[in-house]
Amino acid sequence: MTKSKMANRYSPEVRARAVRMVFEHQGSYETQAGAIAAIAPKIGCIPQTLSGWVKQAEKDSGMRDGVTTEERDRIKTLERENRELRKASAYFAQAELDRPLKR
Repeated sequence: MTKSKMANRYSPEVRARAVRMVFEHQGSYETQAGAIAAIAPKIGCIPQTLSGWVKQAEKDSGMRDGVTTEERDRIKTLERENRELRKASAYFAQAELDRPLKR
């Protein structure tokens, strides 16, 4: 599977439920990793996948340092706009160079 197909394999509801299960049950295990290892097979993913979801949820809630989902989406939007503006700028600069000089 390609990365884009993998990214959409689990619905946001499944992800949220799995993360909630880890937070609710991590007290029953020695470590958070233990809770993740026990819960991941129940939802049909590997522990590394669930661990990434938990880490991102912790960032989003302020429990962990890092870029939140909202900030990451905003950065992606700004980078896309920047690429489009650079293309437009290059296009108009080239058009300006192709014009004959005014005398």
